[in-house]
Amino acid sequence: MRVGIDIGGTFTDLVFLCSDGTLHKRKVPSTPADYAEAIIHGVKAFCTEQAMPVSEIAEIVHATTVATNAILERKGARVALLTTEGFRDVLELRRIRIPMSYDLDWQKPVPLVAREFRFGVRERIAANGATLTPLDAASLEPVFQQWAASDIEAVAVCFLHAYRNPQHEIAVGQLLKRRFPALRVSLSHEVLPEMLEYERTSTTVVNAYVAPLIATYLDRLREGLGRCGVAAPILVMQSNGGLISAGLAAERPVTIIESGPAAGVVAAAQIAQASGHGNVITLDMGGTTAKASIIEHGDVLRASEYEVGGAVSVSSRLMRGNGYALRIPVIDVSEVGAGGGSLATVDTGGSLRVGPRSAGSVPGPACYGRGNEWPTVTDANLVLGYLNEDSLAGGALGIRRDLAENAITQHISGTTRLSLHEAAYGIHQVANSNLVRAIKSVSVERGRDPAEFALMAFGGAGPIHAAAVALELGVRTVLIPPAPGVFSAYGLLRAEVEQHASRTVLTSTAATDLTAIATAYREMQTELIVRLEREGYPASRVTIRYFADLRYRGQSSEITVPMDATEINTDALRLVEARFETEFERSYGHRGPNKDFELVTCRMIATVIRDSWQDARWTTDHAAAASRQQRDVYFGRQHGLLPTPVVTREALAGRAHQGPLIVQEYDTSVVVPPHCTAALDDHVNIVLNIGTA
Repeated sequence: MRVGIDIGGTFTDLVFLCSDGTLHKRKVPSTPADYAEAIIHGVKAFCTEQAMPVSEIAEIVHATTVATNAILERKGARVALLTTEGFRDVLELRRIRIPMSYDLDWQKPVPLVAREFRFGVRERIAANGATLTPLDAASLEPVFQQWAASDIEAVAVCFLHAYRNPQHEIAVGQLLKRRFPALRVSLSHEVLPEMLEYERTSTTVVNAYVAPLIATYLDRLREGLGRCGVAAPILVMQSNGGLISAGLAAERPVTIIESGPAAGVVAAAQIAQASGHGNVITLDMGGTTAKASIIEHGDVLRASEYEVGGAVSVSSRLMRGNGYALRIPVIDVSEVGAGGGSLATVDTGGSLRVGPRSAGSVPGPACYGRGNEWPTVTDANLVLGYLNEDSLAGGALGIRRDLAENAITQHISGTTRLSLHEAAYGIHQVANSNLVRAIKSVSVERGRDPAEFALMAFGGAGPIHAAAVALELGVRTVLIPPAPGVFSAYGLLRAEVEQHASRTVLTSTAATDLTAIATAYREMQTELIVRLEREGYPASRVTIRYFADLRYRGQSSEITVPMDATEINTDALRLVEARFETEFERSYGHRGPNKDFELVTCRMIATVIRDSWQDARWTTDHAAAASRQQRDVYFGRQHGLLPTPVVTREALAGRAHQGPLIVQEYDTSVVVPPHCTAALDDHVNIVLNIGTA
């Protein structure tokens, strides 16, 4: 048995793939005090229900927000930074990026390393890798003495041009491990062997900042599962959509910052391909946030830079500067603070606001009855009739409609003079507008028209909002996959083991000497094969993909495109130039007149070919047998309260059903408004056709 586990802000989702090919799903409330508790409880409860020994578990695949939360809450390790003399303030200087140009009160984020713990070291490597100033190891002795009294838990080492020549970083790393064996050491040439001093320093510091916490969390999870009798290996989802071992995740925690959102996109790409949809926008709305991404021609959209720790309510490539830069390969995801637990308030100007603050899992929405008296998106959806009125997650969590009504009446209706249903619908609509903004960030801002894509919605709240969001964007088709409320956990079981590598080369594509490019790819391939063999995967099961970061000469940003690098020659470079120009025109609407290109960074992805995915099938355990065959549902002033059938997914088979309709499931509800129809396709996806009334 394999288990996929995704920790969210409100629920922890578990999907069990048994040896007979059956898939089982469970949702349990998250335990923020110790996230491992919810995992252990969910695994034990399932095995007890199935009368199955926990020793049957052969693999656990995990996605976690522990690292992200540590940065958002500033609860990481006490970190020191060793850098080249004269560069201790790189973290303060950052890039000249202001997210809100006219916000006079904006302040840049406080560096994760206080200035008194940033130290300049006498050494200097030139941009070509030559040694200008030898490393003065003796100058580190006073620094080490200061650390002894400062409770330093981790250190980041980032020397100038170490990506060209890492010898000084290697020497300092060895010295640190001898003097401070318990210290977590992050070396920039291992974390990010690329140019750009701020990005490399920031990425290395973030890695050091969360390393002790992630290592402790994974150790605690391993110990807790071990006490239950689970001895299976743990794999962790990376932000790029590939899996790594828990050991590597502890060493390179910066790679798992956005692990949860990536898992859902991985599964969406595979479901979309199987269903014949090449272009898909994903919408993953959970309890705390909503994430949007894009799949084009079957390929997941990726980025090489990301910001973490900023205002979660604003996610845009054009509004950077609120967080800490990470120069790592990630699945390009736009995130907004619009989840089921997002709090609804009325500001001093009388406008209705939703998020980014969330009620989380503790205390949770008002309807949970755990002490929160402020309305949330979940409370609004309950009052509107979109949710089961008695419980969530197949009865695992009881809810109270009266508490939701009281919260909306007291904090929204009383201030805005809206009726209960109008106020609830207003909360629902404002949440939808936040979702639209997230989707435009990954589509319109990249030169893509959302109307040319299908929308695949999942997460506990995604299917509730999908139809209204699609109508706003001009999208005509919405896909709701099976088990949408635990879709990211399911995606973990569909992901592959991957390792990524990169090397800065910074050379003109017109250069006749291609040695630097060929050497970079050769060294990366050797490195990745060795790394995977250490993890127990033979080289014969590894496939290699090549990529390159290109730009027009004179630009300061690049675009990553695939590269055919079976042989590095001028034909391969001409092809990658053509791909770059095609992508540049698609993103920015024109091609540059300059035909002088620079290849900045070589990239490589090594993927392990594992056992093929069997014909897994979802069981009907905890199926959402509707408590009532019909209930009154509010669809706005135009329609008011309408008597609406409540059905299961299976009831949609055979023909298209006209809305209004509520499809009630164990892990979510699918809202089919009056202007839509719903049917099942051959892959058991619910297909909504928008605007067909």
